[in-house]
Amino acid sequence: MKASVGLRGLANLERFDLLPQMREGVRVLYEGSIDKRGFNADWDWWLYREGGEWVIFDAEGPGCLYNFVQHRYPDSEEPTFRFYFDGEETPRFEIRHSEFGSKAPFVSPLADAYLGPEDGGRGPIRVVRSFVPMAFERSCRITSDIRLKGAAKGDGGWGHVVYHAYTDNRPENGESIRTFTGEEDYGRVLEMWRGVGSDPKPAANGEQVAALEHLSLAPGETVRVFEADGAGSVSAIEMKIGGTAEEAEAGRDGNWRSDIWIRAVWDGHERPDVYGPLGVFFANELGENPVGLLSHGQREDGSGYCYFPMPYWNGASIELVNRGSASTAIERWETKFVPGEDARYKQEESGYFRTSDYYGGKASPGSDSVIGRIEGRGHLVAGHVTAFARRPGVISCEGDVRVHIDGNVTPQVESDGSESWVCYGWGFPTPPEQNPSSAYDGQPDNPWSMVRLCAGDWYPFRRELVFGIESGEFNNQYLRHSGILFYYGLDEPGMELSDEFDVGDLASEGIHEYRPQGDLGPYTLESTYEDGSNRRLTDTGREIEGASEFSVSVRPDNRGVRLRRRSDQVTGRQRANVYVDGRLVEERSWYVADRNPYRRWLEDEFEIPAAYTAGKSDLRIKLEYVQDGETRGWNEFYYWVYSIL
Repeated sequence: MKASVGLRGLANLERFDLLPQMREGVRVLYEGSIDKRGFNADWDWWLYREGGEWVIFDAEGPGCLYNFVQHRYPDSEEPTFRFYFDGEETPRFEIRHSEFGSKAPFVSPLADAYLGPEDGGRGPIRVVRSFVPMAFERSCRITSDIRLKGAAKGDGGWGHVVYHAYTDNRPENGESIRTFTGEEDYGRVLEMWRGVGSDPKPAANGEQVAALEHLSLAPGETVRVFEADGAGSVSAIEMKIGGTAEEAEAGRDGNWRSDIWIRAVWDGHERPDVYGPLGVFFANELGENPVGLLSHGQREDGSGYCYFPMPYWNGASIELVNRGSASTAIERWETKFVPGEDARYKQEESGYFRTSDYYGGKASPGSDSVIGRIEGRGHLVAGHVTAFARRPGVISCEGDVRVHIDGNVTPQVESDGSESWVCYGWGFPTPPEQNPSSAYDGQPDNPWSMVRLCAGDWYPFRRELVFGIESGEFNNQYLRHSGILFYYGLDEPGMELSDEFDVGDLASEGIHEYRPQGDLGPYTLESTYEDGSNRRLTDTGREIEGASEFSVSVRPDNRGVRLRRRSDQVTGRQRANVYVDGRLVEERSWYVADRNPYRRWLEDEFEIPAAYTAGKSDLRIKLEYVQDGETRGWNEFYYWVYSIL
């Protein structure tokens, strides 16, 4: 297999079968219209104005855009979005709001639009979304020709971008990532996305089927539906529930969505790799309407499918467990698998298909519901969240999703409301809705259930991933959430904390041989993070209008180094050139375009490629301030130094 861009960019979507491969040098990041005060006024989206355009996204270094969403009233002025790549002054691509779904390559189902209902006179509202991968070698900037601002009728600036940032553009298999041109061939992906309900993976040689028919699970009973010794990979799981409609209505076949759990163990692990209700496993926890994605779901005939590849190397076991109080009938259970060594999945390069612990029907008043907490290293590929309010008529979907990666207090992925995470808008007033990458089910207000596939924009993590969601506008409602996460992972961490540097602490500055140039003096800040809590932190740091230098310790067997900085984001467009032992890191500058004058603490990161760090146990870091926008200096309060393993 020739990974045309090292499984980056378009290749992520083309090769669904290669999701288990562990990916190096990738971070997932987000930019969008989040209320800077921490409430629910998420309708303003811009970073700064340049010329006659409003910049809504600005990133440096190699990367790839994967998800673009923007909400707007149809009777408002129509925006045109322009995409600038690699420092170009002329946009390489532009698209009007009304062209999503029809202008190549932004064609359905990779890009389309959703029109919300009148909703008591507030609507309708038009939501455009795109999953078209747009790679860039050096930088990307997106602009709007009008200001995206306001919640009044005729306004509307809600929106977001989810993207991958690559540590470098190292060629893989002879080719490196190439900047989007608009002439890329998306035919294979479009064909795959138009076939929802069918296996999106290429046919595997030697695939076999293990099928069981007319299963009946008594309360408390466990039935093994698949077992294998040695290496292999499960390629698909399909199920047809049994019992007549009358029996289901009478409850004589139990509630299979919540009562029957699937338990899968790969390679004899003590803890199940997959364990959760069949409802979430087949993307239909509520089951009021059948919905399905490219990866998993339920068809109109009631059959369920899951096409995530699940490799193993020493054996596999899949069981069904009836945790309910009634017998349940399953008409047919089918496991498709490829026995023997699968050339696509080398054990040293692949992760196990896993689920987080099922988060079942719990409330967390005043704080985010933590749907899943994953430890080790890997990448998240899907998430499922269901919510119940106390009574009908409560708009319960305004809570933001927040994903914290590797212990970073600042979310790396966020959403302006639950519905925005699944790329719809204005709650869930018209269920069911679905596209190949996301869907929701339920009632117009509550309960509701949403599921999101991250087929291209999977969320990589090296130590942990924490997926949380607000209850209401700012954790001001009582909601019971449930849900689960799907991911590929390994138990051991992929990076290690090697050093910490407390700027402003004289002892720490001495240990790290700190040398500021153009120091504007120390200052103390008391503020909060954008993590949804109101926890206040006080710290003393420095603002530098020249450069700062310091020494840090790392593991000599590192495969790169990640610097994390606690900073004050009162102004946007903070920029610094990064030098390692006197050598400029050429891949990117350390650049943060966004700002927050209210919740001022930010933890932002910079990854140094292994070419600058390999074999070294100490590094001399120099951060050279570059004036941009409204900034007057580079500020720094605390640094964490991680060795990539």
